[in-house]
Amino acid sequence: MCAVALAAVTAVPAQAHPPRHPAPHWELKDSGTPDVRFRGLSAVSRDTAWVAGTQGTVLRTTDGGAHWRKVSPPGAADLQFRDIEAFDARRAVILAIGEGEASRVYRTDDGGTTWTESFRNTDDRAFYDCLTFFDHRHGLAMSDPVDGAFRILSTSDGGRSWKVLPNTGMPAAQDGEAGFAASGQCLVTAGPRDVWLATGGAARARVLHSADRGLTWTAADAPIPAGDPARGVFALAFRDRAHGLAVGGDYRADQPSPRAAAVTGDGGRTWRVSATPPPAYRSGVAWLPRSRTAALAVGPTGTDLTTDGGRTWRTVDTGSYDTVDCAPGKGCWAAGEKGRVARLEN
Repeated sequence: MCAVALAAVTAVPAQAHPPRHPAPHWELKDSGTPDVRFRGLSAVSRDTAWVAGTQGTVLRTTDGGAHWRKVSPPGAADLQFRDIEAFDARRAVILAIGEGEASRVYRTDDGGTTWTESFRNTDDRAFYDCLTFFDHRHGLAMSDPVDGAFRILSTSDGGRSWKVLPNTGMPAAQDGEAGFAASGQCLVTAGPRDVWLATGGAARARVLHSADRGLTWTAADAPIPAGDPARGVFALAFRDRAHGLAVGGDYRADQPSPRAAAVTGDGGRTWRVSATPPPAYRSGVAWLPRSRTAALAVGPTGTDLTTDGGRTWRTVDTGSYDTVDCAPGKGCWAAGEKGRVARLEN
C-alpha cells in the first residue's frame, strides 16, 4: 500500500504494457479455531502476530500465519478476551472483559507458555473494555463509567501491576455513555503521553483526549451517529498526536450506519465527518505502515481503504473482520468471527 514513483521511460514499444501489480488483499490464515471470535489482535511484524478472543483463547504465530500455537492462560475458558497488546514474540498483555471479576489482565514473558494474572476487578460497577500502551512500560486500561466518570487503570511496569487513577480530571459521563469492547481500539495512544478514548451509547458520541497519560482529559463531540446503546465511536487510530481516524456506527446488522467515519487534524479537539464514509458499521481501523494518508477500516460486512487521510473510503473486501492492526515497520493483520485471521498481501 505504498506509493510508487515511476521514472520516465523512453523508447517503449507500442505493444508494451506497464507491468501489472496485484491489488493488495487479505490472505486468510487457517487458525484452526472455527468456533472462536477474535476481537483482540496485535501485529508485531509480518511474521509475528497475536490474537485473543472467546472461550479464553489466545493464539500466536511467528511464521506469518502458516502455523498457530494455542497459548491460552490455563483456566480461562469462561473468559472473553477482547484486547491484546504484544511487545514482541514473547511479551504480551491481554484483557478479559465483563462485569466484576470477569474483567482481568494477564501478562506473559515467555510467548504464552506461562501467564501471570496481574489485575482482577473487584468492583461490580466496573466493566473494562480496552487497554493500550505508550511504550513497553507505561499503559492504561479503561472501564465504563463508575460514579459518573470513566475509570482509568494505569501501569508503569509493563502490565505487571496496576492502579486505579483518580477521576478528578475526567469529564462527567453522559447518561448511558460507555465504551465498546469490539476491537480493542476504544483506547489508543500516539507518542509517549497522548491517549484517546472512544465512546457511544449516549445522546452524543464523543472522543476524550489526555496529554498526560490519563490524569486529565478533555471531551469532544464526534459526528458519528449516537443516541442509542448500539451506536457511537467503536475504534480510533492516530498516526501521530494530531492526525486521527474514528469509525463506528450502529452494530446491529439491520440498522444503517451513515456517517460511519470521521477525521481530525488537531489531536481530537474537533472532528469532521468523512466526505465518503464506509457504507456500513465499522469496528476497527488502522493506519498503514509508513503512510501518512492510507488506512484500513474493517467490520462484519467488509474492509474499506482510504488513501486521502480518511476523507473518502472505498470498499476493497467483503469478508467479515472485527479488528485490524498494522505493525510499525511492515505487516497488517485482521481478525474476526469463526476463527478468521488474515494478513494483508502486496
